Amino acid sequence: MKAILLLEDGTRFEGESIGCPGRCVGEVVFSTAMTGYQEMITDPSYRGQILTFTYPLIGNYGTASGDSESDRAQVQGIVVRELCEAPSNWRSESGAWEFLRKNGVVGIAGVDTRALTRVLRVRGVMMGAISTQDSTEELARLLRRTPNYGEIDFVAQVSTPRPYQFTADYEKGNVQAEFRFAEGPRVVVVDYGVKRNMLRSLLRLGCEVIVVPAGSTAQQVLALAPDGVVLSPGPGDPALLGYAIETLRGLLGKRPVMGVCLGHQLMGWALGGKTFKLKFGHRGANHPVKDFASGRVYITSQNHGYAVDPDGLKGSEAQVTQINLNDGTVEGLDVPGLRAWSIQYHPEASPGPLDNGYLFEKFVQQLRQQ
Repeated sequence: MKAILLLEDGTRFEGESIGCPGRCVGEVVFSTAMTGYQEMITDPSYRGQILTFTYPLIGNYGTASGDSESDRAQVQGIVVRELCEAPSNWRSESGAWEFLRKNGVVGIAGVDTRALTRVLRVRGVMMGAISTQDSTEELARLLRRTPNYGEIDFVAQVSTPRPYQFTADYEKGNVQAEFRFAEGPRVVVVDYGVKRNMLRSLLRLGCEVIVVPAGSTAQQVLALAPDGVVLSPGPGDPALLGYAIETLRGLLGKRPVMGVCLGHQLMGWALGGKTFKLKFGHRGANHPVKDFASGRVYITSQNHGYAVDPDGLKGSEAQVTQINLNDGTVEGLDVPGLRAWSIQYHPEASPGPLDNGYLFEKFVQQLRQQ
């Protein structure tokens, strides 16, 4: 079945339909990661976006239930050069095509993804639509009446509706009705679009992990008596999340706080700064980040379209601790007086290198020492 991809600037690509027939609309972005397609498709941070994979062959090792980062596909659609129809991997439970159909994902294959990526790098990410049933003119009209990506609170779509405790039993589907207590520090994770591997990372370190909705107030979080708070990654523009910024301001100084990705951006807002939209974002598994304290350069997994403006933090207690070596954007903040710090990248990886998992260990050690 034929499919077309139309960008809001009129750029058009033809290809073959993959996954489900139909149409989808979203912000068209690209990731340079060579593996981890299932993790990315199920990553809540991609909510509202059509994801382009720059690696030319997707699906060659199939899909496995344990590799999903949430309980459903989060992307609006996907764009690939070639989708493998005969995966080979001992862990594979189904092919990528079957996975897409099961999860209701609209996609297009046979696209020159290098050419598409060049368009997005030169002109910036933009809204787009994939369809197996509409003409170019119909898709153009659809795009004109669709709200821009930065106008929608996607966090409200992906956050948990109620608090829960994450345990090994929970991941297996045995949801606990009541919180069970662990010997390690109690960590409350504010869910703006958390990935499962972040929760696993804390669980492996002996933490009691409680996840709360993004709309939780500071009083509701503190009522759980946490030893520390983690602000999760998530989708969309942090400028829309006034409720989350207000909650964070109520937590700073009362408990140690670690912010990750969107949580890092909210940290910037809570400290009096602002964020700005990147031209084409950071999405991939090989972004170099320099740490000022050690002088080391880390290869990081990233997925975000906004960055903290360092000029807005002048005069605040925040210290910039890390920068992106590709474009100099802020990758780390530290506020020692408030026992708070944050990073723009993903220490939980999934996909990407595990080099930065030590940051969870750093946070848990901080909690054990207090």
